[in-house]
Parts: sequence; structure tokens; C-alpha cells
Amino acid sequence: MADHRHVRGLGAEIARAALAGGDTVAVAVESVVDRFGGIDVLVNNAGRGLLGALEEISDAEARSLFDLNVFGLINVTRAVLPCMREAGGGKLVHIGSRSGFEGEPGVSMYSASKFAVAGISEALSVELAPFGIQSMVVEPGVFRTDFLDASSLSLPENRIAAYDGTPARTTLDWVGEANHTQLGDPVQGAALIYEVAGQETLPTHLLLGRDAIDRWQVKVDRIADDTEPWRAKSIATAHQD
Repeated sequence: MADHRHVRGLGAEIARAALAGGDTVAVAVESVVDRFGGIDVLVNNAGRGLLGALEEISDAEARSLFDLNVFGLINVTRAVLPCMREAGGGKLVHIGSRSGFEGEPGVSMYSASKFAVAGISEALSVELAPFGIQSMVVEPGVFRTDFLDASSLSLPENRIAAYDGTPARTTLDWVGEANHTQLGDPVQGAALIYEVAGQETLPTHLLLGRDAIDRWQVKVDRIADDTEPWRAKSIATAHQD
């Protein structure tokens, strides 16, 4: 099992669960391959958050977020695939987010990065199947980790007063109240991730936490409600012979 940055929060608990299960854990690709000859499971856990209305977030701030949350994941995945292909198998576990299937006000850029993670994982699950490599995205809700601390969550330098009192600020207000009081237990969450990762066949998505399950249903229902009134006209846009 490998991860590409220093491990804490949910990542640390996954590592502890793996060690308790008798597996070897390392945080650098080269050290794993050199010492153990290969990688069975890659956990892409590194990520951070960015709060603020889209209009407030600079191009540099958005790109910095994507460098870690998306391109970091891509680069580490690319690094392990040659040895997994040579071995004829392996498992990729990408830590996404509930925000990776539901966009919410004030977290548009973070959501965009996690939507990207989900899309990458889904594509890889089919793309890598001929090599016996599986890919799963884990989509946690809110867990009691350090994610809401300033070390993991940043705000844009530019603040636009017009957004005060609007939905874009709702999440920011919630963060101050919710930090370290979230419902999700990271130890139990990590234990489930470890259990699922140990199965012969991975699901393409692992929703983690009651809130993640609840919001997924809200998303599904909303799409159904949006689709139905326009279903016939949407189908009719296809070319008619």
C-alpha cells in the first residue's frame, strides 16, 4: 500500500488498519518497489480543501488545488501502473468526497477537483481491466479528522462582501461549528475502506458515512426530477430516419 504525501487523518487510519491486518505500508513508490518488489494497493489520499465563492477564487488558487487533488493523484497513479501491469494486477483506491458527486455553494473548486477524481477512477476501472487492475473511488461524508483545520482548508485572499449572507457563506459558517464534531468516526471509516479493499472485487464507488448515503439519494432524486419533464424532447433531438 502506498500514498504520496505525509499521512494523517483518514489516510493515517487506513495505514493503521492495514498494519493491524498484517500488511506493509509505505509512503513512497520507489521505496516500496525497491524493498518489496511491487505494490498491491495504492491509496491516493492526499488532498486539501478550498472554500469561497467561485468569483473570489483566483486562477492561481484554483490551479494550486488541482495540482494536489487531481494532478498529484494522476502522477502517483502513473508511477505505479508499470509495476502493476507487470505483476498482472493491483488495486487503486482513490479518496474522493461526497462533494465529488454533489456540488454545493462555497466549495465549487473543491467539488470540481473531487468530481475529477471520480471520473478518473471510473475510467480507470474499465481502462485497466485488461491488466487485472481495479480502481475504486471512496466518497466520504464528514468525518472527525483535521480536514477542517487551517492546515488542510484554505480561503481565497480576495473576499467579496456581496456574498456575505448568501449560500456561498453557509459552508464557511458551518466549518467553524463542525470542526472535530463531525458524525463520521475516522477509525471505523478506515476499517471499512480496508475491508472493502481486501475483497477480491472492488466496487467502483464506496460511499462512506450516513450523510454520504443520504446526499447520494438526494442527488439521484434531483436528477430524476430534472430529467422527467424534458425526457421526450431530449430523446427527440436524436436524428430521425
